[in-house]
This record gives sequence, C-alpha cells and structure tokens, in this order.
Amino acid sequence: MSGTRTASGAPFTIANLAVRGLVCALPQTEVSNDSLHAQFGADAVADVCRMIGVESRRRAAPGQTTADLCQSAAETLLTDLGWQRDSVDALIFISQTPDYTLPATACALHGRLQLDPACAAFDINLGCSGYAYGLWLAAKMLDGVAIRRVLLLVGDTISKTVDPTDRATALLFGDAGSATALEFDRQAAPAHFIVGTDGRGERHLMMADSAYRSYAGNDTRLAGRDPAALFMDGGEIFNFTLSHVPPLVNDLLTLSGKEREAVDAFLFHQANAFMLKHIIKKAKLPAEKAPLNMARFGNTSSASIPLLIAEQLPQLATQSMTIAMFGFGVGYSWAGALLELPPVAVNRLIEV
Repeated sequence: MSGTRTASGAPFTIANLAVRGLVCALPQTEVSNDSLHAQFGADAVADVCRMIGVESRRRAAPGQTTADLCQSAAETLLTDLGWQRDSVDALIFISQTPDYTLPATACALHGRLQLDPACAAFDINLGCSGYAYGLWLAAKMLDGVAIRRVLLLVGDTISKTVDPTDRATALLFGDAGSATALEFDRQAAPAHFIVGTDGRGERHLMMADSAYRSYAGNDTRLAGRDPAALFMDGGEIFNFTLSHVPPLVNDLLTLSGKEREAVDAFLFHQANAFMLKHIIKKAKLPAEKAPLNMARFGNTSSASIPLLIAEQLPQLATQSMTIAMFGFGVGYSWAGALLELPPVAVNRLIEV
C-alpha cells in the first residue's frame, strides 16, 4: 500500500516482509591511515581523516570483486539458514561495481550459487541508497505465490574506482558485500518505506567517462582529473544530505506511527562522520541509538547499512528490534525503511 507523497518522497507500507538472516563479508586487507602517510603526508592524512572520521578501511584484493564478497556472504547465509538452493525465487544484486557490463552480475551469481532455473535474477545500479531501496523492492515482489523467498545481495568495491592520488576519495572509501534472506510471512509486522530521487544531483558524484557517454559539460571541477575515476563534490553532497535526510527521518516516523523512543536503532549510510553527527543532532536523535562504524571500515557505499547491522547489532540474533534505516547519496537518491524485526536467525560478519 502506498500513501500520499511526502516532501521526502513516495511512502509505502507493506505487509508480509520477514528478514530471516544477514551476512556481511569484508575483504581481509586492512589499510590504516599510517600506511597512507608516505603517499599523502602525515599531516594531510590527519586533516582529512579528522573530518571524515576514518581510521582504517578494507580493500578488496586484486581480482576480488563485489560479486565475490556477496557470493561468500550468500553461501554462508544459505548454509546457516538451511535454505535449499531451489527454494530461492529471486536474486537481486545491487551494486555500482559489477563484474561485467554484460551479462548481469546477478545472472553470473545465480550460476555460481547453483540456484534453480525458475529463480529470477537481475541487477540494480544503485549506491548509497541501495540497501533500503532493495528491501523496498523485495517487499513489493514477495507475493507468497510466485515469490516467497528473495536473496538480496548488496555491496560495492568502490576502492577500485577512485583515483589513488585524490585524498577526498582515496582516504574515504572501503569495500564490503552482503547477503540478506527475505521471506513472505503473513505474520510479519508492516514495513514502512519512503523512496525518492533528485536527478539534478547527477554530476556531483559520478564517474564521468566510465560507460557509453562521456560527460561533456563545461564543469571546471573535472579539469585535470582522470575522467574514468570517481569524482565527488563533498560540499554539494554535504548540503544535499543536510537538507534531505532529517525530513526523511521525520516523515518515516510519521508514516510508521512510531515515536523516536520506540525505535531501537537509527542506521544511517556511513558517508562522513562529521556530516552524520550533524544529521543526528538536526533530526533530534539520541546519539547512542545511531551507531557509527566508519572509523574502522570507511564509507562502504551500498554495504554500509548491512555492515552496521552485522557489526553493531549482535543482539538482533536474540531479541526483537525496531530498526530505521536511511540510505542517501549518489544520484541523488535516497530511501528510508522502518522494520519491526523479531530475532533474526543469522546475523554475522565474515572475512573473505
């Protein structure tokens, strides 16, 4: 069911979505700030990292892709849940760092995971908002007839896209992948979502020459840069986030009928620690209910919210929790999700 559009986007309340388990996979290689001193200088690293709040980040190994991380997470999740491979009715892969332009990485993962031919599989190109968007899409798909189980694979190896000489991105981003098992359940509490887009933000976070259109605008910010590498205008992203996310928090709470006190955790895409602290304060949220972990992992793009769940909410394996999630960024795109979850059978963090 959807309602009247809010200032934050299109609202939806959907029944029957059950989260059965989640596994987040990290690459083993850890890159500390100290290891970057030789490249950028100790003072420069300290200045940037003081603002963004990153002390270390994980890096995918050469030849290790987002699909590899998501596959390992999915293998662990299916085994721990005891789900038969032929019981999965749909596989959704959300990433901006796929294995190929074609075929769809979801199709490749379908084969690697040995899923049934009757299982639908497709890719979605989304970044920072991807996990909350994926939960919304899966909730819409689960009909209890043709689609009873969905495997949602979300992650990015954004470190492969950055210019290694660009402090703004090279110091910020880390890599991770995730797998979430979702199931149709008539007893599940209603899930609430708000999704929105403002495509006017297209050029503020982009890889200008990375596919079949070379961005031809007269944008002086791109002068002298590698056009195939990730470009980010931090000031524009900051302004967008501060203007859009606090109202999204308020609108999602209104949609769900929940007071702030009734929500156990507010999980924000881990974009920038300085910015997140501003958002938390502006949205009038208790800091202890809005965990941050980007000091250890950096900005992991679409994987940041499932990484928060696996690393910061171990109690979800044994107790019910009401969780609000907020993804926002590249596109511009944003999504909020509020779920009342019973104990989740699997909630794990693994290294690959």
